[in-house]
Amino acid sequence: MPIMTTTPTRSSSGLAVHARLEPGFAEILTAEAGRFLTTLARACEGRRQELLARRVERQRRLDAGERPDFLPETRSVREAAWTVAPIAPDLTDRRVEITGPVDRKMIINGLNSGARVFMADFEDSNAPTWRNNLEGQANLRDAVRGTIGFTSPEGKRYALAPRTATLMVRPRGWHLDEKHVTVDGRPISAALFDFGLFFFHNAAALIAKGTGPYFYLPKLESHLEARLWNDVFNLAQDELGIPRGTIRATVLIETILAAFEMDEILYELKDHSAGLNCGRWDYIFSFIKKFRQRPDCVLPDRARVTMDRHFLKSYVDLLIQTCHRRGAHAMGGMAAQIPIKHDPVANEAALEKVRQDKLREVRAGHDGTWVAHPGLVPVAAQVFDAAMPGPNQLRVARDDVRVTAADLLAVPEGEITAAGLRTNVDVGIQYLESWLRGVGCVPIYNLMEDAATAEISRSQVWQWVRHGARLADGRVVTEGLVRQVMAAAFPTESLAAELFGKMMTGAEFPEFLTLIAYEHLE
Repeated sequence: MPIMTTTPTRSSSGLAVHARLEPGFAEILTAEAGRFLTTLARACEGRRQELLARRVERQRRLDAGERPDFLPETRSVREAAWTVAPIAPDLTDRRVEITGPVDRKMIINGLNSGARVFMADFEDSNAPTWRNNLEGQANLRDAVRGTIGFTSPEGKRYALAPRTATLMVRPRGWHLDEKHVTVDGRPISAALFDFGLFFFHNAAALIAKGTGPYFYLPKLESHLEARLWNDVFNLAQDELGIPRGTIRATVLIETILAAFEMDEILYELKDHSAGLNCGRWDYIFSFIKKFRQRPDCVLPDRARVTMDRHFLKSYVDLLIQTCHRRGAHAMGGMAAQIPIKHDPVANEAALEKVRQDKLREVRAGHDGTWVAHPGLVPVAAQVFDAAMPGPNQLRVARDDVRVTAADLLAVPEGEITAAGLRTNVDVGIQYLESWLRGVGCVPIYNLMEDAATAEISRSQVWQWVRHGARLADGRVVTEGLVRQVMAAAFPTESLAAELFGKMMTGAEFPEFLTLIAYEHLE
């Protein structure tokens, strides 16, 4: 039976747990792990709060009309000749990476998928319930030790293959708290909670296997936030007696502000860097969010904001040029399509979209790409195998690239349609309903949706309402119209519809959907 804590379970370290301590959880939240988390939190919480305050101040300036640009104070870093640490041997070839949440079946399937890397995700594809997070840590512990197994309700057994993908882990972003754990009376950073528990329990075992503790870092908005991560890495390695530089981390460039600081982010993490990744969906969301008060930055339908648009192509080209100049991998973005087993014609059309997307990436100079479903691994691998005979494309310097601030800020033109509005409302509410049930990675209309795509959906509608955008049929997008669309798609009231409706039409713009919805998770 689960153990209910009627009062916080407090350790001598100052860490307290405010949640169910179910069987097995104590093996993760040991006293030693608690002391390690406390050390990280006490060293970093003040700076984390300062950095979050900087985000608020920067948003105030953007709302007042400031336009982002490359930082004059870090020009010497951009112009100097330096490279990141040598690539870890088992990260040399990353041509196809698969991502997914940290449930037991997904971890096994991801590691067995045939991809070179599996990124276990505590972030956008994971609904951060207490159970999901703690069971996820236990699942990863078992995977690292090769003991993980799973039997489905139908009796199908899953186990690791003799050869598996290299494991990477994505903790949550700096902006999120883990509400179930406090240190000295304050909620611990969710990023430190996820990183710290995985690192504490698995770093030594990974090193003994000839690999290492490898991470993806999400939602960074500045090189100062990367600097904090680097300091966390150094502290964590020192605490466990692991040589500095053992950790490797790839940063997702998924905010418009980080795109102006790619050199600087690599520089701050250079002893631990494993490159940068084009986090395309969150990048589009960030563009909308940061310029939400500007009527000249209204984007067309999500389906029309494709990677060939100038602002996105410029971002990709700059990322590849920056990474290769510094000896770092430039990873491509997510293919959200999933196989359509019941319709061969539609399935082939979906697979062709994936092929063309991956062909664009490999021709641009990317060293690898992401997929969301094991069925897409062979498709992506075939494209990269044909066009990238070596393990990566670090030799592709992209000296032809000349990207300016204006290129990164160019607003794409295109229609806003009634169908686009319905899709945003429909997909967003469907996704949030699943997220509130504890499922953060959801197939909807043959696409794998996660928090990033839901963020695009609600932020676009908010932007359209805020600026009175006009649909292609002549109607103006108003709160009333949005409510009509919601009522037609979801006639029954639900918490998801209530929350999503407020986020689409409220006077204030919530910075993250997950911050609002997290209050309703156990």
